[in-house]
Amino acid sequence: MSINVVVLTGAGISAESGLGTFRAADGLWEAHRIEDVATPEAFMRNPGLVHDFYNARRRQLRDVEPNAAHWALAEFEKAHDGDFLLITQNVDDLHKRAGSRQLASMHGDLLSMRCLACDTVAKIQEDLSAAAVCQSCNQSGVLRPDIVWFGEMPYHLSPIHDALSCCGLFVAIGTSGNVYPAAGFVQTAKAAGARCIELNLEKTSGEHFFDDSRYGPASKTVPGFFDSLY
Repeated sequence: MSINVVVLTGAGISAESGLGTFRAADGLWEAHRIEDVATPEAFMRNPGLVHDFYNARRRQLRDVEPNAAHWALAEFEKAHDGDFLLITQNVDDLHKRAGSRQLASMHGDLLSMRCLACDTVAKIQEDLSAAAVCQSCNQSGVLRPDIVWFGEMPYHLSPIHDALSCCGLFVAIGTSGNVYPAAGFVQTAKAAGARCIELNLEKTSGEHFFDDSRYGPASKTVPGFFDSLY
């Protein structure tokens, strides 16, 4: 199979590994308002609260493992003889741990921090505090999670658009289809002539954009679909 393949994953694929999805039905994210933990203004207002929130999420990663859907995507990438790009809206490292390499983490990386003073990005495993000192510029109080918050521009949009514009197959997995720009990726791929497939736990509002939709847990639908391509 030599066609170019682009895959988009959302919170649904990580939920099966035990990670909470972004927003609960009551609009809260682990009992926090989005405006209090996921905006630049929230960080300026109360950096301690924001750091505590992401420290807890970072610690959660130690207790979870990639599931069958993550492994299936990594195996497909290894076997595929055409271009491949895996775009994820998730900030966890489960795709990386499963072995995915052509990976565009458009919303950042929970295991990275960024300096507001010198723009250095560095890996992190431990908790981060508002008083932490940047090892590059030696300033304190300038380190933030390397996460794309509401109101900020997602990462890797140019290579993502390039890949979508020449793909032959686009697959959206475990994503609500409500958050832009990711919600518009299917339309870009469709305009390029791609076959568009949705693998989700249930129907989404963007179902009509896809050529085929398959419903069920990602750990079942993803291995089944990608195995069927060969």
